[in-house]
Order: sequence, then structure tokens, then C-alpha cells
Amino acid sequence: MSKLILDFLKSGIEPFPDPTYGEGYRCSAYLKDGTFLPCVMLRKASPVVELAIRRFDQERKGKGIFGSRKSDGYESIVKNFVASGNRVNHYDIERVEPSRFAIPLSLLKQVEGETTMAWTGFVFEMHDGKLFSYGTSFGVEFFGLPNGYGFENVVSVHNHSYVSPNGALCSLAQGMGAQPNDYNRSLVIRERPYFVCHYDA
Repeated sequence: MSKLILDFLKSGIEPFPDPTYGEGYRCSAYLKDGTFLPCVMLRKASPVVELAIRRFDQERKGKGIFGSRKSDGYESIVKNFVASGNRVNHYDIERVEPSRFAIPLSLLKQVEGETTMAWTGFVFEMHDGKLFSYGTSFGVEFFGLPNGYGFENVVSVHNHSYVSPNGALCSLAQGMGAQPNDYNRSLVIRERPYFVCHYDA
């Protein structure tokens, strides 16, 4: 493990639990060429390697999730591990720091489950009374932020809600119900994509 990453992990950064790929640590990173990556997940390599080996073996024996499909299950699972996802090499990183887009777990735990299938809508109320619509289809590791605010400014979470065009706090229909006509997902602050950096323990 590079001293850079080790020092960051020792700084007391909040771990992000993941039962599939192992515990991760969220940060922002500056690459050696000056490129800035605002959302990076540092993750130990061994749990991912062990998972890949186990899944490869399952698919080879026809017991995996792709085994019952007509396509080549083994090829599909290998592709999933080696040719998908955003990654950055640890040796390309010059500096890491906490990411302002890493939502604290204490706040994330206040967000309830899906509002409708594959969509969770909620509102963050800030310390000055301003309301902001949030939503995600899947990812919860990083979220965007309105200008001038941080997650430390959030004082309340309104689940299954949105902010109407006139600024009112309104409810979203849960389950299969139709959403309000003035609910525009394109105006919602969304989850942010991120890079994964694997390191050796």
C-alpha cells in the first residue's frame, strides 16, 4: 500500500460499508498530471479478487447468475470484472483529501428505501430553510451539492418528497402510483459517478 493511501486511511476517514466488494473509503484525488477527480472510492483489492475467483468458478460450472442464460456465462462474468466500471491506478495519484460529495452515513441512514421501482426521491432541508430535491436510481456513495452548501448544512430529510416549481415541499407517490405532473427528475440533484482505486493491504 502506498504511504499516501495509508496516511489517508489512518486520518480517521469514515469507512463506507459494502457487503459485496468490501469496505471502502471515499475521497477526492489529484492525479500526477494535475487532473482532479472529485469522487473516488479507495477499496482493498483482496475482497474483489476473491469475489472474482469465486464467481469465475461458479460460472465455469454453470452455477452462476449467467449460467442459465443462452450467452456464454463465463465470458459475461469476466467482462463484468475486467471491462466495466471506472478505475484509477493508485500509483497515478499525487494527493487525496476528503470529498465534499461523500454523504455522511449518519445522513444517508435517514433516507428511506425506494419511492418507486429503481427510484428514491427525497428532499434535504438546509439550515437556512432552503429545500433541495434529491434522487437516485441506484448509487448512494456520492451526491451532488447545491452551490454554497455542504452536507453539514442539512437539518432535515423529507423522504419520498420533492420541491415543486414554486418552492413547496410536496409528496411523491410510493409504489406504482403516478407521480405529480410538476415533478421533473431533470431538476433533481443526483448521485455522482465515481472512480474506484484498489490498493493492496
